[in-house]
Amino acid sequence: MNSFLLFSRKSIEEFPSLEPAQEDILAIMSRFAANNFFSLQEFDHCSLWDGDETVWTALFQLDSYLQSQGAFKIDIEIPSGATILQPELVSIGAGTVLEPGVMIQGPCIIGKDCLIRHGALLRGGVICGDGCVIGHASEVKHSILFPKAQVAHLNYVGDSILGARVNLGAGVKCANLRLDRCEISVLDEGVKVKTGLRKFGSILGDGCQIGCNAVLNPGTVLGPYCVSYPLVNLHGVIPANSRIKGRSHDLDIGSVSVEILEALRK
Repeated sequence: MNSFLLFSRKSIEEFPSLEPAQEDILAIMSRFAANNFFSLQEFDHCSLWDGDETVWTALFQLDSYLQSQGAFKIDIEIPSGATILQPELVSIGAGTVLEPGVMIQGPCIIGKDCLIRHGALLRGGVICGDGCVIGHASEVKHSILFPKAQVAHLNYVGDSILGARVNLGAGVKCANLRLDRCEISVLDEGVKVKTGLRKFGSILGDGCQIGCNAVLNPGTVLGPYCVSYPLVNLHGVIPANSRIKGRSHDLDIGSVSVEILEALRK
């Protein structure tokens, strides 16, 4: 199986002898461009991507991006029982509700009209777009949530990017670390694409819906509007508009119905 490091066109310029051929690398880069997964124009933080970079490059840049934001601002009253660590590195937009028992560690940017429920933990390096929900006993760490993403019940999201209107069912976990602690690769059509990341969870394109208690293995990439059944062990790269079921290594991947697609795009 071929294996190579890829996160920008610079990779090709610096390593012209990489296998597979340069044309194949450019094709893979095109498939993993951020605008194939997200509606970037809807997101205040779209500058995390620089056009010709792979979608996971934003995870490399997240810390420096947050450090460059200058003055952070909290536009709500923090309720009794909610804990903000490093409040000078936390922004919270107007209309956002924090329930008692929430813990937020900076640096962190939370948009407007979000709901952060009792027992939620935002463990630093987090950006939430407007209208997101982070629910009871859910933990989000070093991740990016596009507007209206929902991590509502007993979820873990580590080193991941969730597109607009993504919904994680109760108990869904986005695992971000291999058991052997090695670098995480993305498996794309038999080619092992190295990401340069030792911690990397999942990329979920806009509108993806993940059923309860599914597990997304490190380096899982889903195109927009995928629908996963509950209890599925997700891995690899799954094309947009896929219906995913099965509990074994061989996933049963079909197409989402037109009716469901229309509902997800509303």
